[in-house]
Parts: sequence; structure tokens; C-alpha cells
Amino acid sequence: MHELSIAMSIVELAEEEATKRGVQVEAVHLRLGALSGVVKEALLSCYEMACNNTPLQGSRLIVEDVPVVIFCPTCDAQQTLSSVQQFTCPECGTPSWEVLQGKELEVFALEVNECVPNRAS
Repeated sequence: MHELSIAMSIVELAEEEATKRGVQVEAVHLRLGALSGVVKEALLSCYEMACNNTPLQGSRLIVEDVPVVIFCPTCDAQQTLSSVQQFTCPECGTPSWEVLQGKELEVFALEVNECVPNRAS
């Protein structure tokens, strides 16, 4: 299951950014394309495991599903596929392999809280 290594990389990336900025990560926002080769449910499960015993423990992974968009040369337009099983224009039926969107695996935002330094009394 390569989702665990992906989840660990996401946690590592977010942890580095949080350390650099002195913040606590509450949520990681990810764009996940239908052609990314990643199973969303497995990634969500693995993210929780990858966060254990790290500063991200208790944070959430929020996944934005990205549909497959192709370019149809006949329609001269971008078209969103209804199924990844058939790469044909949903309007005219022309086959197309020019994928414009749908391969994404991208962390695009972090929800953070400012860290408050501990003060000794």
C-alpha cells in the first residue's frame, strides 16, 4: 500500500512548514486527481497512522477530489469525463488522450494555529 508512504510524506512536509513558521497544523488540504493512482479512503486511513506521535497528531486531512478533464479536438474545448474508463468526449464521442486535469496529488493549503510559547511561572 503506497498510500502510507504518501501519507508519511505529507505529514513530513506539513511538519517542516509548521516548524519553519512556528505554527500548529490543524488540517492539511490536498487535491487528489482521479488518475493519481491513490485510493482516497486508504490515504485518509494512512494519514491518521502517519500522524501518530508527531506534532500533527489530531490534525485532519481534507481531500478535494479533482475530476479528469480532457481536451476534445473536435469540439475545440475542455470536457470533464464522467468515467475514467472511457476517454471520449462526453459531447461528441471523439476519443482523446490529452489530459488537462486529473493527475494531481498536491498539498495546497494548511490550516494552522499560532503556537503560544510555554511560560514558566
